[in-house]
Amino acid sequence: MRALTVRPGVRASLRLDQVAEPGPEEGSLLVETLAVGLCGTDVEVIDDGYGEPPPGEDVLILGHENLGRVLEAPDETGFSVGDLVVGIVRRPDPEPCPACAAGEWDMCRTGRYSEHGIKGLHGFARERWRAEPDAVVRLDSSLGDLGVLLEPTTIVAKAWEQVERIGHRSFWSPQTVAVTGAGPVGLLAALLGAQRGLDVHVFDRVTRGPKPDLVRALGATYHHDSLPASFLRADVLIECTGAGQVVADVMTHRAPDAIVCLTGVSGVGSRVPLDLGAVNRQLVLGNDVVFGSVNANRRHYDQAAQALAAADDEWLRRLITRTVPWDRYHEAFERRADDVKVVLRIRETGR
Repeated sequence: MRALTVRPGVRASLRLDQVAEPGPEEGSLLVETLAVGLCGTDVEVIDDGYGEPPPGEDVLILGHENLGRVLEAPDETGFSVGDLVVGIVRRPDPEPCPACAAGEWDMCRTGRYSEHGIKGLHGFARERWRAEPDAVVRLDSSLGDLGVLLEPTTIVAKAWEQVERIGHRSFWSPQTVAVTGAGPVGLLAALLGAQRGLDVHVFDRVTRGPKPDLVRALGATYHHDSLPASFLRADVLIECTGAGQVVADVMTHRAPDAIVCLTGVSGVGSRVPLDLGAVNRQLVLGNDVVFGSVNANRRHYDQAAQALAAADDEWLRRLITRTVPWDRYHEAFERRADDVKVVLRIRETGR
């Protein structure tokens, strides 16, 4: 069968190649891939040597954002042929740490987890894949091809869950949310904020294209200036860019008792002038919290599915700005000014 492969650490190694069919040892469910979403992590794997192939191999099949349809499902699995499904990206430490043993593999303490298409496991950009039932989430068929948005939505579902858990340490009545970055993760974070009835503000540099309109369609406010220049003091701040100056901004411009969630991964070596004494003073005297959040466990997949089901289908469709047949995969990785979410179509969903 065909698969999109890369040799981590080898530049220009991305190719559509022939690989072996998945063996039964990989799981009792057989799934055909319908679509794979692309994100910055995929670009890092391709261009920056990030990523790790399965043990004993030098090639990694790409793709962690995914959507598929069940082809084979034994009766005891609880799945049926034709079910629309998404494979869970991260799998726990095989000798589970306490967090992995509790189903919180997103909080793994050892770092010996694996991730499809990223770390030690082949990804979903192949015609077929196998998994055990506990590594697969069934979607409502009404989502159709929009189900490819589930995995990025899990990232912000977890972020919001953690924000709310922290908020309830004491009296908490948030009103205003600031989201920095209007990429897919930032827009989905804004969606979940709007679904909570909060006053959402999204910050990004672009002044035209789909991003401002997508924000306004949520009933949120779009800013193309910086957070400090806006004079906004938000109760919840979700940082989705990883840009050093923006990270510094969300840590230093907020309301008292604010909660700052960092979801963007910064590049190594960037330097931003920062008075750490002043930052510490503000955090302590303001009872503020700054925390990082990455990946998701099964609970967050369920939360994300509920959020997508409650969202406006037309808004979600506008989030996917390009769908590219996978035999033209090189086009999908050509950055375009109006890109928000780019999806590789492996097979038609039937909707």
